[in-house]
Amino acid sequence: MADRLRPPARAVTGGTASRPAGGSGGSSPRTSTVTLANWQDAPFNRWAFQHVRELIPGARIARRAGRVRALPRAEQELGGVSFSFEGRELTVAELLEDSYTDGFLVLHRGRVVAERYFNGMTPDTPHLLMSVSKSVTAAVAGVLAGRGLLDAGAELSRIVPELGTTSFAGATVQELLDMRTGTRFNEDYDDPAADVRTYERVYLWRPPGDAAGTGAGPAAGDALAYFGTLANDGRHGGPFRYRSILTDVLAWVIERAAGERLHELIARELWQPMGAEFDAEITVDGRGNPMADGGISATLRDIARFGQLYLRWGRSGRRQVVPAWWVDDTVRGAPDGPRAFTEGDYPTGYPAGSHYRNCWWVRDPALPFFYASGINGQHVFVHGPSQTVVAKLSTWPQAWSEDLYGQTVAAAFAIAATLAGFGGSG
Repeated sequence: MADRLRPPARAVTGGTASRPAGGSGGSSPRTSTVTLANWQDAPFNRWAFQHVRELIPGARIARRAGRVRALPRAEQELGGVSFSFEGRELTVAELLEDSYTDGFLVLHRGRVVAERYFNGMTPDTPHLLMSVSKSVTAAVAGVLAGRGLLDAGAELSRIVPELGTTSFAGATVQELLDMRTGTRFNEDYDDPAADVRTYERVYLWRPPGDAAGTGAGPAAGDALAYFGTLANDGRHGGPFRYRSILTDVLAWVIERAAGERLHELIARELWQPMGAEFDAEITVDGRGNPMADGGISATLRDIARFGQLYLRWGRSGRRQVVPAWWVDDTVRGAPDGPRAFTEGDYPTGYPAGSHYRNCWWVRDPALPFFYASGINGQHVFVHGPSQTVVAKLSTWPQAWSEDLYGQTVAAAFAIAATLAGFGGSG
């Protein structure tokens, strides 16, 4: 396929508008101009995360008209559910109010038991998923693997020969999925010269040469060429190190293996068979390459449906959408996965046996309890024993907060424990 020459599926431009106020943990700016230079920063992100299409080019992830999978309702009051975090007693209602929540939805045995919106968000509003996008992208890899179109153990250059002359030579698809290549990539969001700021310019998330993106590398336009500029500072197959760019390389591999664009694959292989209610979208660079690691926007209900898909080991209704063995492999992890995790970026605060596999954070494989997670407070929790999915979309004022993250995990556990005694069919 013509990787370098395809145009964006939709080009859009932003402008000055009156931004709606309201919501938890602060409100959207009313009259301030939201631009490419400030849209990820507070308070501008409170508006921008629900209006990405007005700032950055994107491609449509189409639902299937008339084939929505219903979400039955059995609503309960969960705001009073309490939990402890670092010696403090909090309630779910307090968490929602204090953590810049935009949307919050809980499924129990396939039924909606709680659904709340803040900050002007509504059920049909697409919200930026940030790195929850990685888990969606990896699910497509699982579908292709189940059909024999993608071998997770294959070296990347077997699928994309162009990668054979880059630092990715010798790396495997699975090492992309598990963040275990040797790639050097600085993802410090507080460092204006970090690689992550350069690649945001490549993907048109920042204007070329802006003050927040002074790192080396191309200013805009071609993600595939940018991959070739990256170097290694470790061996492939080493410890887990979180680097978003690896999922974007994975997207190139997926597209080449399937011979189709990523947004078309997500639509046909995930969104439509799982019965999505609304279209989603994904941002693209100047040549149509998708930002697979963080560029998907979707509605709250549909990302909860995605969590339900994984809760049911890849099934939606009677249809096996993602292979059950792929979900099992995700939860079980690699034999050396816990060691790679402990020796890598995120050993603190996780129980023994935790690992990162197929772009999911697996906190307790025995339960199981695992989740998709993105900066600024995007989460989809899957708790197996209670048959619970908790989806929360937010606009934290900073990229990452250990305090808000810890509170959110503790709240998800408390909700699951509360729901564990309730029955129902899903």
